[in-house]
Amino acid sequence: MLAGLMLLDPCARAALAPEGEPPGDVDVRVVLATDQQSGKADASIRIHASRETIWALITNCRDALTLVPGLEGCDVISSAPDGSQIIRHRLNYSWYVPKLTYELRAVYQKPMQVSVDRISGDLKKLHVSWTLTAAGEDTIAHYAIELTPGFWVPHWVVRVALRRDLPKMLLSLRARAEAAP
Repeated sequence: MLAGLMLLDPCARAALAPEGEPPGDVDVRVVLATDQQSGKADASIRIHASRETIWALITNCRDALTLVPGLEGCDVISSAPDGSQIIRHRLNYSWYVPKLTYELRAVYQKPMQVSVDRISGDLKKLHVSWTLTAAGEDTIAHYAIELTPGFWVPHWVVRVALRRDLPKMLLSLRARAEAAP
């Protein structure tokens, strides 16, 4: 579950891939509202692993701490009979963004989709979803985020965050999933 500030003005997809990665390896699209501090981003990556393997990585706090840049704390506050959870995140992204604490409701449709919505805390709005689609022996992992921080964030911070961290998170997820037994 990505919780950082991962939005920016539109850029060429190929330019977003880290050095050494083929263009289009991490497919990223972004729309940033110019009149307010809000936006949407989505990204996809092909992973040579089963949906169940990826599911295990994206649905637990221990792995979120290693995948999500700046995430310092992830605690399951409660679990409902339907399997949904209330989760608290503590994010310390960098010195130029305030530390954030917020609670989320995570709803699971195993092994296909995770939907996460902010219910309280420092962010004004946060909606994250993961969709895992089987593609032969591979899985296409699609990540989407809608965010309104509730405080002013310079566009350069958003640009740097997306260029560096969203592909980094997805490539890290792929590396961990493909290395899993």
